[in-house]
Amino acid sequence: MSEVPNSVVETRPGKRDRLVESARALFHEQGVHRTTLAEVAERAHVPLGNVYYYFKTKDELVGAVVACYQAQAAVLIQTFERHRSPRARLKALVRNWTDMREIVARHGCPMGTLCTELDKIETGPDREAAAVMALIIDWAEEQFRQLARRDARDLAIALFAGIQGAALLANTFRDPTVLTRQTRHLERWIDTL
Repeated sequence: MSEVPNSVVETRPGKRDRLVESARALFHEQGVHRTTLAEVAERAHVPLGNVYYYFKTKDELVGAVVACYQAQAAVLIQTFERHRSPRARLKALVRNWTDMREIVARHGCPMGTLCTELDKIETGPDREAAAVMALIIDWAEEQFRQLARRDARDLAIALFAGIQGAALLANTFRDPTVLTRQTRHLERWIDTL
């Protein structure tokens, strides 16, 4: 059997990956509490019984979604590293929220809303979810350190608080321009440092 040159084979993600992605989207759209495992299975086009093969509990599925966000954050940070200067890298971080403004206006920041919801659960992966945000804040702090700022941690927190606050307001008012305006403001602020 010979191979066809330049052929593209499209592969469908495995059942576990589809379940995690479906859960991630549903948790963002309607929250962890309101999302059932049956809805996750239906959206993933997987029989409900298969959910229990991969995840014994809903908490395990939530943990897998948090791990997915952690991996995505690490990849995203790597894409910012292609920029030459710390200032440009910080602006790339801010622009990431501009790119998501429509979805954020509709459902809130994916990670921010998940952290807020998980924090209200007595047992669960709330600290693991917080670690995703900490990863981004720590990275931003390092960029501010490279700009020779002694107040790098405070600046990183102020930057992230500005983004998350704008995400909350954009969602509250269903107005993506709130996020657009705030990201422009933050880019100008970065230039002044």
